[in-house]
Amino acid sequence: MNVVVVKDEEQLQDAYHIRTVVFVEEQKVPIEEEIDQYEQEATHFVMYDQNQPVGAGRLRHVDGMAKIERICILPNYRKTGAGKVLMEKIEEVAKELHVTEAKLNAQIQAEGFYKKLGYLTVSGQFLDAGIPHVTMKKTLT
Repeated sequence: MNVVVVKDEEQLQDAYHIRTVVFVEEQKVPIEEEIDQYEQEATHFVMYDQNQPVGAGRLRHVDGMAKIERICILPNYRKTGAGKVLMEKIEEVAKELHVTEAKLNAQIQAEGFYKKLGYLTVSGQFLDAGIPHVTMKKTLT
């Protein structure tokens, strides 16, 4: 599997497709909440298996931190290590931006996944798009 920083419209559409399948179709997040006002400022990532898009995410620079968002993997690729590979690439790019801390809002069901990657929960539960989340942070070294 290969993770790329989105460089063209076709790759961006691949990322949006994965996000739509996972968040809009599977988790019933309204499309107008999923595709938001931060798309233009974000660095987008897409994961390919051969030439098929299977995962996506985005990175923004917010308040001096790397804000990791919209991490999603197609169902058939979950529990395969794909999510870890995607997160490692995003963190690598964040470090290249000389950011020392990453922050994300994790769905409760994914909190354990992020803990295994070194993230610590720093908030109580809250709802985002009707789904329970927690904020998590990690020092990037």
